[in-house]
Amino acid sequence: MKSVLILLLSLTSIFIGVCIPSTLEASSIEITILYDNYVFVEGTKADWGFSCIIKGTEKTILFDTGTSSSTLFHNIDKLKVNPKDVELVAISHLHRDHTGGLFTFLEKNNKVTTFLPASFPAAFEGRVKKSEAKVVSVSKPVEICKNVFSTGEMGKRIKEQSLILNTSKGLVVITGCAHPGIVDIVMRAKEVIDKNIYLVFGGFHLMEKSEVEVKDIISQFKDLGVEKVGATHCTGERAIKLFKKAYGDNFIQMGVGKVIKISD
Repeated sequence: MKSVLILLLSLTSIFIGVCIPSTLEASSIEITILYDNYVFVEGTKADWGFSCIIKGTEKTILFDTGTSSSTLFHNIDKLKVNPKDVELVAISHLHRDHTGGLFTFLEKNNKVTTFLPASFPAAFEGRVKKSEAKVVSVSKPVEICKNVFSTGEMGKRIKEQSLILNTSKGLVVITGCAHPGIVDIVMRAKEVIDKNIYLVFGGFHLMEKSEVEVKDIISQFKDLGVEKVGATHCTGERAIKLFKKAYGDNFIQMGVGKVIKISD
């Protein structure tokens, strides 16, 4: 009888050790917008560009760095974000409104691994390495830390990567400018992980699209099962209004200082 009890206790401890940590991880993801065309929290600064910090994943991630390092760090200070907390940096594409704050950031924290699309110039990659930060060149979809994936480099003329978070609510897709096409990026996310799409946010690059074209994209989002949307940055005012109308309460208003929490 005693040996049976010991066995049961052992099995119970194993079960607890495996199941409880995964539940805790899934309930604590927090994403803060650090750079955007719009202000959400008073006292922060808006500017053309995008950046956000992701906490609660296995490693803390900085995605893109906006245009101006002074604006980025004004917002970082105002939002009480510690640059030293960042462990991974992912840059979506080469345009300055996503890379502008990177090298000033690396002066403050070079103890990071930086994920760059494989098409980035050798000179850019060399400058990152000169800061003593590690560099990973991304061409195909890859898991950058537990449950966080790059879509891999996408697009023809402008190459770009986006991030995919595998959360308890479903997939969260984060885009810089979506130059390869926002629908193609969402489809790629579902190819990488066959799961429902909980949220897509970031720049959708729809400024030059007609109302009919934007409505068609929204329809494709619905067909793909995208539950929530946070269109911002280069999406364009008209397209943002159309997404907001179509998604109603499931549209997430973006802007510097906005905090998105993903919990059970």
